[in-house]
Amino acid sequence: MKERLLRELTVRFHIKSSQCKEYGDLIYCPGWELTPGSTKTPYGTYSLPYWSRTTYIEPFIAEFASIGEAARLLKNIQRSWASYQFTQFRRATLIQDKLHYINLKTRTFPCSIPASDIGAYTLLDQNTLFASAKTSSYLPAGALVLEEDHKNPPSRAYLKLQEALIRASSVGGGCFRTPSDIVGLPQPYGVPLPSEGMRCLDAGGSPGGWAWVLRELGCDVVSIDRSELAPSLMSDKKVTFLKHDVFTLTPEELGSFDWVFSDIICYPERLLTWIHSWLDSGLVCNMICTIKMQGEINWDVIDEFAKIPHSTVMHLNYNKHEFTWIHTI
Repeated sequence: MKERLLRELTVRFHIKSSQCKEYGDLIYCPGWELTPGSTKTPYGTYSLPYWSRTTYIEPFIAEFASIGEAARLLKNIQRSWASYQFTQFRRATLIQDKLHYINLKTRTFPCSIPASDIGAYTLLDQNTLFASAKTSSYLPAGALVLEEDHKNPPSRAYLKLQEALIRASSVGGGCFRTPSDIVGLPQPYGVPLPSEGMRCLDAGGSPGGWAWVLRELGCDVVSIDRSELAPSLMSDKKVTFLKHDVFTLTPEELGSFDWVFSDIICYPERLLTWIHSWLDSGLVCNMICTIKMQGEINWDVIDEFAKIPHSTVMHLNYNKHEFTWIHTI
């Protein structure tokens, strides 16, 4: 992902790689301050990189002589910290043990992300740390790691939807939105998860990873794809399968839904048009869609997704060369 982030910094933010310092997967851009107007966007403010799991918003470098001194230095700034490390792993663990406890374990779906500030720090060497009390995520190092089910889901795509739903049901989508005009961070979410009796559309559903998640939550699912779902889902009375091109069916033909989901492979421009057709129809309030990247990214198009009210674009831990767009009301 680091190469993609570097490319975004170059193309979207006009920051040359030669201006950046790399610490493992952490990229530091000295002199780049997040102040209103510092980055040109369609909003007239500034934004954060989409490829970034978390951003150190106010970074600083500090030296320390001992593990205890490093822990005291961080605790004097704020309560909660988590680390990203590319070196000095044992030393970082000993520092973390002296800090306020935070949950670094894998999480079980469904769960929520506490909306509490968490700083991030990285050891550059034995006596130097790079840190920021203010970050763009409520998650340790920005990563949401889930317990995996290796038996029941028909594909690993289920993890993407589980993560997206956790973010949609958590205040701020698990991200710290400050100051208020940062573009690229979620609107205040906190909507209830899809549940028993809700009607959900699953576009591009085969082999059924997302439909499986929705059925586990008790939803009624309409799945549309040119290929069938896994046999267990095809025989499920709560799953209606339509062998069809989803783009040739209008919202009016399909009816209203509590949630609309899409993991379909298509160009972002086509997905954006399809999303607007649903939002304009008034037949859905909540949507989660995967934006699949093909070739060089058109950042103006990605920004169009982010500009939709009550929406955000983010790169999930379980995304590959793709982003996830989340819209809730």
